[in-house]
Amino acid sequence: MKNVSAELKTELKRIIFLLLGVALFAIVYYIPHLPDAVDPMGKHFTLSKEGKGALAIFLLAGTWWLFEVVPIGITSLTIGILQVLFLIRPAKAAFNDFMDPSVMFIFASIMIGLVFTKTGLTKRLAYKMLSIVGEKTSMIYLGCFLVTATLTHFMAHTAVAATIYPLLLAIYNLYGEEDKPTKFGKGLFIGMAYVAGAGSIVTLLGAARGAVAISFFSDIVGRSVSFFELSYYMFPIGWIMV
Repeated sequence: MKNVSAELKTELKRIIFLLLGVALFAIVYYIPHLPDAVDPMGKHFTLSKEGKGALAIFLLAGTWWLFEVVPIGITSLTIGILQVLFLIRPAKAAFNDFMDPSVMFIFASIMIGLVFTKTGLTKRLAYKMLSIVGEKTSMIYLGCFLVTATLTHFMAHTAVAATIYPLLLAIYNLYGEEDKPTKFGKGLFIGMAYVAGAGSIVTLLGAARGAVAISFFSDIVGRSVSFFELSYYMFPIGWIMV
């Protein structure tokens, strides 16, 4: 009975936040008029109907993402669909963003990460590392963090963290103090999370933000940045952070 009650409570919350997102969308989109934005020179900027629609979609998507009322992918597709239904953007422009080169690059990098994980390559690297560094705490830290940072050059940092976590858990069980939290454990897992983020800035394969940032940079400045050009400048910064 307790499990059923908890499930009903969770489902009720999901429905409430689902409807909250829809309500925010409707309120903002159908509100009669919003005051103009005025710059320091006194020039007025009127919020168009399309602008209100974009703001309304942002509130709906933000609510659904924040409270996880539906799968993330469904919310993402809803953004494109609403843009078309409410004539905010043409269908071609709205859905073309889903096939942007940066999006496809992110998809490909995730696939590479899955291949590394499914084939057991990351485990082989980690176990080889442990056999080299030995059992000294500082060397275990060094080995784990070097492997983590290196892997983020070739696969998404979230995939690296998901892959490395079970291995670090096994290491912690070997050298930890049963169920008691230890400084060794805190350093191991917090350090892994930090290093995964720091190492991921070195290449475009490490994180989605790099590909998206380059896409924005190209649209705004009109200059493209190649894979190796980014790595050339970010390699020293990333490894200094590591």
